[in-house]
Order: sequence, then structure tokens, then C-alpha cells
Amino acid sequence: MTTATTVGRRASAAGLALAAALTASPALAAAPSADRDRAAQKTGGGLDRYYRQHLAWGSCVTGPDDEVGRELDKAGVQCADVTVPLDYSNPRGRTITVAISRLKATDTRNRIGAILLNNGGPGGTAVDSPPHVRKQMKDVGARYDIVGFDPRFVGRSTPLDCGWPVSIGLMSAGLDRTSFDGQVALNKSLAAKCRATDASVLPHINTRNTARDMDVIRGALGERKISYLGYSYGTYLGTVFTQMFPDRVDRMVLDGAISPRRYGPLLMRDMVGPNERALAAWADWAAERNGTYGLGDTRERVLGTVTTVLEEAGRRPLTLGTGEQTYRIDDTHVPFIYFIGLATDKDEARTALAEQTVILKKAAEGRTAALTPELTQILRLALTGDDSATGSAQAAILCGDGYAPRNPETYWHDIERSREKYPVFGPLTNNINPCAFWDKPRERPTEVRLDADPLIVSATGDTRTPHDSAVELHRMLPSSKLLTLQGAIHHGTYGEYGNDCVDTEVNRYLATGRLPERDLTCTK
Repeated sequence: MTTATTVGRRASAAGLALAAALTASPALAAAPSADRDRAAQKTGGGLDRYYRQHLAWGSCVTGPDDEVGRELDKAGVQCADVTVPLDYSNPRGRTITVAISRLKATDTRNRIGAILLNNGGPGGTAVDSPPHVRKQMKDVGARYDIVGFDPRFVGRSTPLDCGWPVSIGLMSAGLDRTSFDGQVALNKSLAAKCRATDASVLPHINTRNTARDMDVIRGALGERKISYLGYSYGTYLGTVFTQMFPDRVDRMVLDGAISPRRYGPLLMRDMVGPNERALAAWADWAAERNGTYGLGDTRERVLGTVTTVLEEAGRRPLTLGTGEQTYRIDDTHVPFIYFIGLATDKDEARTALAEQTVILKKAAEGRTAALTPELTQILRLALTGDDSATGSAQAAILCGDGYAPRNPETYWHDIERSREKYPVFGPLTNNINPCAFWDKPRERPTEVRLDADPLIVSATGDTRTPHDSAVELHRMLPSSKLLTLQGAIHHGTYGEYGNDCVDTEVNRYLATGRLPERDLTCTK
């Protein structure tokens, strides 16, 4: 997910808003085995020129308006492009580039190696992340080359932009069949736009190919093994890497972890309960501050305000903002605003959501109010194609990774069944998405058949990758250890939530390479 509103720089809510649990299909072509992938690098297989390529490190600035590049340059980061094959089964065919950045180790005498970063999504960028990660790693950061990369067709890498009129491909199904039918038409058109943009690349945009790109990056860096820090979707990518290239992994941290059994185009269904509970917790918080926001003095009354806003948006579009900065939203948009706002229980995020609800309440009453910067960014994401490239890449990765049901009636049945228990988020998490209209994936999803020993980090109230998903991944990888942050609602905790216990334990592992002797629990 990749929005920088109240979700934080790691939470990547737009990406997981596109996501929604993996349904494997016998129609999928057989995936190359891990043995075949490893054999290709050992015996050549036409891939030698990629693994042995010379990287031309230089400035990260790509143009006169590239503020991010200038900040990276100031921080001492250098950037390069890694050439990889579009199709690993045809390494002499078309090539693409993957953008990487590197902040070199300063404690060269005690250098551990390189650590590769992925911030989630799918479709999240990480070229800009090395300076931030160096700070959160504290003393151990100086012992690593910290390497960010933008996955294939993301960010500064060879791009994909389908020219979508909206920046993401999933909203709520709304309150009735008419709203849902509009969502079906929208998502069908989004898939068609990507197919029309460049259908030839779509079969090659998937997590397994990104894992292959990671191993090429490792080889081009001259590293025998590589460490890895992955958040959210990045935990799935890291798990896939352990299965495809198990002998190339050094230290691995998977934060906000996804079980591979749950990942795929229907992943959002796993989020419905945690988000409804987080909404109730936020309502308690807002009720305690009724004198400030006027949303209700009990949980029930605050939730009633949310329901009223949603119902009014279903009757007629609500007008938000004033003057030139005006947007119109309906019942398909309101739940997404709350979904974005519930990625964390930090006071600044809860305050932002309360301020947004005040604006929504006024709109439902026919009054106007100026927009907050956070709400403006969410509305631009939902209503404009300003970030079409991010949504296009996210959809391509998700749809390339797993099979989604094709029949809209399947989604409508699940939406209707979920409404009573989950009135706000049931129609969002069960809604149709572009994958229903995508071509079938080229490879089967990766199955976890090999043990691995990452440090898995999870908060018990995570609304994006629920805690029980991390517990399931831990069981699938018996040699792993689980670090739990008890009582927190947050997605991606290491270096982000401000919990000293979590940060200390992760940094101890990165410094020593030794996992804790047992699973650990930190408290909020």
C-alpha cells in the first residue's frame, strides 16, 4: 500500500486496499521450482550477464523537480539501475531496469553486509528509504550497506501507467446493487486499460519475478548472501525469496507479516474484523473528546455519526471542500476514508480521522467545510488519476500473483452476507477488484515447503495484516521467531511505532545474527 497520509510511510494502505486470500486455480501454469531458479544462476542459463553486470553508481536526481533525489544525494546515498530480463525464461529477450539506491556502511571494519529494503504495497517504493532506515537501525546501521529498490514497474524502475481515472482500483461496494454494479463497470474498465497499455508485460509482473530480481541485485552487488527488511507485502516477498533462493538469505526481518496462504487478490477479506474493531476503538477515543469534535459522547453515538454519513452519501453525493478544492463522494468512498485512517492508534492519526469525520458530518448536513491536507490526499487518491502509476503496478502484481473469481455474483453474495456483522467494512473488503477481469496468472503462487529463520514482527491490533496471519507464517517456518507488540493497533512497527522494546530486539538481531531463544512479547 503506498499512501503517505495517516497510514505512515510503511503502511502502504492503497496497495492493500487493492488487495483483497489466495484462491489457487488448477488452470495456472506450473511455476519453476526453486531448484531450477538456483540452477540458472549456478550454471549460467543465459543469466550470467545480469548477475555479473557493472553498476554505474551516481546521483539520485532524475530531473530538475526531483526533491527526493536531492535529499538522497545530501544524505550520501548513490543510485543505479540494475538490468534484468522481462521474462526469466527468455533471458536474451527484452530487458527492463530496476532502480536501486545504496547508503554504504561507514563502519567498514565491522561491516556485516548489505540489507535490502521493501516497504510493502505491492507497488511500494524503497529507493528513498536508506537514510530513514539507517537512523532506526541506530549503531548497527553503520555496519550495513543499506539498499533500497523499487520493484519492477514501480517508481523509478521501468514504469507501468495504465492511465487510470482513479489512483486505486477498489472502493466499497456501497449500500445497494446499483452502487455495486458501478464498481463492476469501473474495475472492468481499469483492467481493460492496463491490457491496452502493454499487455505483453503484464504476465511478467509478479512477486516471483521480483524475487528473481532481488537475487540479481544481490549478485550485482557482489554479495554471497543478502539480508532483508520487509514490511507488509514485503513480508510475502521475503518469504517467497526464502523459498526460491534459500541459500542466499542472511538476516531477515518480516514486519507486519502476511501468511502466504492468505495473500492474493482477495486478501482484504482478512482485514474486515480488525478494521471494525479498530473503528470501535477510535469511536471510544472520539467519544472522550466529544467537547472538541462533537461526534457523540459514547461509542454508539460516534458510530451512529459514521453510519449517518454513510447513509446520506448513499442517498446523494456529498460535496466536500470549498472553492476550487471541491470533491464529490458517495457511499463507495466513505468506508475507504475510514480504512485509511485506521492503520494506527497513534493520537495524530486518530485526530486526523476525527477532523475528517467533522467535515463529512457537515457535508451530510448540507454544510461546507475546508478540507484538511490528509483528507485532500485521500480524495485525490480515490477520485483522480494523479497516482495512476502506483495503482496500475499494485493491481498488476496482485493480479499476477493469484487467481480471483470471475463472476460478479460471487462478490455480491459475499458482500450481502457480510453487511449485518460488518456494516462499514464488509462491502469494502468483499468488493470486486480489477483482478476479476485480469488474464490468468502465468505462474502458480509460491508454496512454503522449506523452513527459514526470519524474525517476524507483528502488532496484535494490526488492521492491514492481522496478527493471526503472522502467527500462521511463524508456524509455517518453524525456525523463525515471533516478536509481538501487544495491545497496539499499528501496521509495521519496527522504527515506526516508537516502541523501544521492539526496536531494541530487532536491532539486536540485526547486529548479532542470533534470533531470540524464544518468542518475545513487547507491550504498548
